[in-house]
Amino acid sequence: MALSWIGMLVVLLFSLTFHKGSCVPVQAKESWGYVDVRDGAHMFWWLYYANSSSASYKELPLVMWLQGGPGGSSCGFGNFEEIGPLDRDLKPRETSWVQAASVLFVDNPVGTGYSYTDTEDFLTKDVAMVASDMMALLKSFFSLKTEFQSIPFYIFSESYGGKMAAAISLELTKAVQAGSIKCNFAGVALGDSWISPIDSVMTWGPYLYSTSLLDDNGLNEVTKAAKAVQDAVNQGLYQKATELWSITENVVEQNTNGVNFYNILSQDSDEMVKTSSNQAVDGFLSLLKRRHIRPLHRQSLSDLMNGPIRQKLGVIPKNVTWGGQADAVFVSMAGDFMKPVVDIVDLLLAAGVNVTIYNGQLDLIVDTMGQELWVKQLKWDALQHFNKMKWTALEDPQTESQTGAFYKTYKNFAFYWILRAGHMIPSDQGPMALRMLKMVTRQE
Repeated sequence: MALSWIGMLVVLLFSLTFHKGSCVPVQAKESWGYVDVRDGAHMFWWLYYANSSSASYKELPLVMWLQGGPGGSSCGFGNFEEIGPLDRDLKPRETSWVQAASVLFVDNPVGTGYSYTDTEDFLTKDVAMVASDMMALLKSFFSLKTEFQSIPFYIFSESYGGKMAAAISLELTKAVQAGSIKCNFAGVALGDSWISPIDSVMTWGPYLYSTSLLDDNGLNEVTKAAKAVQDAVNQGLYQKATELWSITENVVEQNTNGVNFYNILSQDSDEMVKTSSNQAVDGFLSLLKRRHIRPLHRQSLSDLMNGPIRQKLGVIPKNVTWGGQADAVFVSMAGDFMKPVVDIVDLLLAAGVNVTIYNGQLDLIVDTMGQELWVKQLKWDALQHFNKMKWTALEDPQTESQTGAFYKTYKNFAFYWILRAGHMIPSDQGPMALRMLKMVTRQE
C-alpha cells in the first residue's frame, strides 16, 4: 500500500509544475538534458513524446525543430510560441505538433537558449561547425533514446534554422550511411528558410511594390540598395554583404513606414526597429540583433524561461541565463550569414533525401518570390517536370470552403505555399501548419 502511494506521488510530481501559484498539467511525457558537443561547448535538448489518443508514440514520427536567428531558441520560442504543448502563458495549445509527432527541440547553435559555451571562442562560425556539433548531439541522443532509432525522423526548421537544417541533413545522411548514427532519417522541411539570402533581398522591392507598400520612388531606392548587396555577394565579400543587407533593411523601413519584416500586415511596435537615415554603418550588427534576435526573446518569454521553466528543468547551470549568449551567436555567424546553401539542397535531392519547402504568403524577410527563384536554380534532374506541374489547393482546416494553402510534390521534393501566414507559420496559421506536418510525415 505504501509503495503504491509513493508511486502515485511520483507521478503527481512529474505531472505538475507551478507558475504564479497555479498548477499546470504537463501535456506530454518529457525528457531533457545536455550534450557536450565539444570541449567548452554544451548543447541543450528537450523532448516531448507524442501525445495522441489514437496512436502510440512508437507509431508516430520524431520531429526535430530548429529555430532561426542564428541565436533564436527552439526550446523557448519554437516550443512556447509556436508548436509545443503549452503556450507562453502555460495554457494548452490546440495545434501543438506533439499530437502528431514526438518533438525534439534543440537550442542550436551552441550559445543559443539554454545551450552555452565556456567562452565566446567556442561559438560556431559557420553552418559546417553547426552541423558538426549537431552530429555529436544526435549521436548521443539516439544512443540514449534507442526507442527512437527505428522511428521515422524528420527535421523541421524556420528561417536561418532552415539554412542550418540543410547542412545538418547532409551530414546526417552521411553519418547514417556510415553507421556512426543510428536513426531512420526520413526527410527535412525548410520553412521560410535563409537558403539563398540574395534572392530574398533582390525580391523585397518587387514584393512590397506589388502589395502597395512601396511607390515608384521607394521601389527605386530599395532596388538600388539591394543591388549593392548583390554586388558584394558576387565578389564573395560576405561580411560586407551583411552590412549592406542591414542598410537595405533601413531603406525598406524608411519607405514603408516601418513594415514588419515577419508579417507585412502586422505592425507590432515591440518587434519593429525604426531607424534614421543617418544610421552608422558600424552599428549594423547591433541593429540586426535588435531586429531579428530580440523579437525571439520577448520579456515575457524570457521571464518564463529564466523563472518557472528553469526551475522545472533543474539542470541549467547557475551561471547560464536563457538567451544570454544569443547576441554573441549572431555576431559570430555574421561572416556566414549571406552565403547561400542552394548547392546543399541539390546534394540532398540527389542523395534521395525527401526535401520540403514551405513558406508564408505574408513573410517579407524570406519572401516566397525569393524562395521560388532559388528553387528554379536547382540542378535536380526532375526540376523541369516539377516546374510544369500545377499546384493543388488545400482547404483551410478552420474555415470550410476557404483555401488555406497550395502545394505540389514530385518524387522527393515538395513545396507548400501557406496563405495568410508570415514568417512564423505555426503562430499565424496553426491548424494549416499542423495539417502540413501530417502530410509531410505521411499521416495524410
